[in-house]
Amino acid sequence: MRYAMKHPVKRLVFDAILTAVALTIFVIELHIPLSVGIPGVKLGLSNIVTVAAVFVLGPADAAGILFARILLGGIFSGQIMALWYSLAGGLFCYLSMLVTHRILNESQIWLASVIGAVFHNIGQLLAAAAVTRTFAVFWYFPILMVTGILTGLFTGVAAQFTAKRVAKVIRRQP
Repeated sequence: MRYAMKHPVKRLVFDAILTAVALTIFVIELHIPLSVGIPGVKLGLSNIVTVAAVFVLGPADAAGILFARILLGGIFSGQIMALWYSLAGGLFCYLSMLVTHRILNESQIWLASVIGAVFHNIGQLLAAAAVTRTFAVFWYFPILMVTGILTGLFTGVAAQFTAKRVAKVIRRQP
């Protein structure tokens, strides 16, 4: 399902628009009260854009969108410490996407999102262990796996829908 935009300026503008969409979703999600009593648990709605980008635009564009969103999200939210957790989770998620996008097809984007969400949580736990200098944070692992699977499924279904729409927009470009 990967589509290449031939004109580099159009590609850059399209990536910037998707970055802005992901960043907007991220900022809005910061204001959604999600009280499950577990630190760090959130829906991860901005990952809809990243997952769709991996399958439609390819790994390089998706990496740019992801890391720009993480960096700008950390700056805009004022949560600089959370930036390290987001970078670790985002990197692990992205690396899992590099593997899954080669194995899965466009009808299985939802599954890639679930796998990505699980790896995102693993990356964040490793970052938390490095910051706190204790592996006690891995007690959260079972809970984060369940929440990762559920949120990854939700964002994956949305990403699958989004990928189809983004592909249509790109196909219309001259």
